Amino acid sequence: MYILKTMARSEKVVPYIQIHTAVLLFGLTAILGELIHLPAVVLVWWRVLLTVFSLLFFIQFGKHLSQLPKALIWRYLGIGAIIGLHWICFYGSLKLSNVSICLVCLSTTTFFTSIFEPWFTNKKIEPMQVFTGMLIIPGMILIVNNIESGYYLGVGVGLLSALFAAIFSVLNKIYIQETDPYTMSFIELSGSWMLVSLALLLLTISGVELHTYLPVTWIEWLWLIILAFLCTTWAQVLTLKALRQLSAFAVNLTINLEPIYGIILAILLFKEHKSLTPMFYIGAAIILLSVFLYPILSKYKSSTLEQYE
Repeated sequence: MYILKTMARSEKVVPYIQIHTAVLLFGLTAILGELIHLPAVVLVWWRVLLTVFSLLFFIQFGKHLSQLPKALIWRYLGIGAIIGLHWICFYGSLKLSNVSICLVCLSTTTFFTSIFEPWFTNKKIEPMQVFTGMLIIPGMILIVNNIESGYYLGVGVGLLSALFAAIFSVLNKIYIQETDPYTMSFIELSGSWMLVSLALLLLTISGVELHTYLPVTWIEWLWLIILAFLCTTWAQVLTLKALRQLSAFAVNLTINLEPIYGIILAILLFKEHKSLTPMFYIGAAIILLSVFLYPILSKYKSSTLEQYE
């Protein structure tokens, strides 16, 4: 029995290690996005293109793609389009505000997931998830009331980014068992690239001025490669592997640790604390409280149920 319990614990530990490693890499994305001086749509286009190229090696250049049902491929492409919208909004929020505001807005993914996961999976709404998700609301009120009005659009776009993140995470959870994480990532990110390419084409045709389509310096190319290969390819695969054993809510709750790493780096690198008030960080702390509160409440609930069984 002891050996079985130990094996069960180790099986639970592995997906958490995977998702926390992914979160560390995700925490770098906003920092790298700030260092790469490209318009949001152009930045996402390059990021996804390089990521899709790197995944070709993992899937043996699409050797087994023909074996997948066409309906499943279309589902993955659709999910990928939502991922593309999420990234456009994420970097749009970053360019319209700053790293700290963008990352705190992304934390609201937990709240949106608590709504969408029961809806998409036909499961009962869990009051605990809704409660921890609702903690975000007073935090967001504090943040919005204590930033410059010029950042409001960045907040709105950031919340939209979180909404898309919640939707594609839940859909990934539903279809994660249909194929391996590498193939799933390749198809989804191909869908992202198609969506972003269409958006870029429409912006160009409509005459929107995009000051550049290429990174200017070699160091920006280096940041872009790190962003694509480590912070996207590897992080995406690790996230999908973790989703095989964890709920979408648990994964997104852990991903909420991303702002902690990102905000600390933004303070150290960009001195953002000078342009943000103490009330902003109090609001951010309230939002991040849900990251730590949910596992505690969940463990307490499980131990209480065990006592009555």
